[in-house]
Amino acid sequence: MRTYCLTLDLINDPELIREYEKYHQKIWPEVYASIKDSGIEKMQIYRFANRLMMTMSVNDAFSFEYKAAKDAANERVQEWEKLMWKYQQALPGAKPGEKWMLMNLIFELE
Repeated sequence: MRTYCLTLDLINDPELIREYEKYHQKIWPEVYASIKDSGIEKMQIYRFANRLMMTMSVNDAFSFEYKAAKDAANERVQEWEKLMWKYQQALPGAKPGEKWMLMNLIFELE
């Protein structure tokens, strides 16, 4: 199993952050199914102020390309992504349309 860590910022507005967290207390069933069907076994999102960090533990079937293609073809997932963009903002250095940015592992204690 591999683990990835990604980051993204929320718009720095307390009410929008509350709404974002509320949506994540019970994500839409189609979004949940899309996550699991792509090979993501476990996902966690942490927040500090308006900075998010997401960890994903994935199985051997997972690839970012496959997940992106399946999401692009899923109308309900696209609806969710459009809604979430109301709360999110791109990180400095992100290309147009990029949201979650992959973080590089720089230290690991085993």
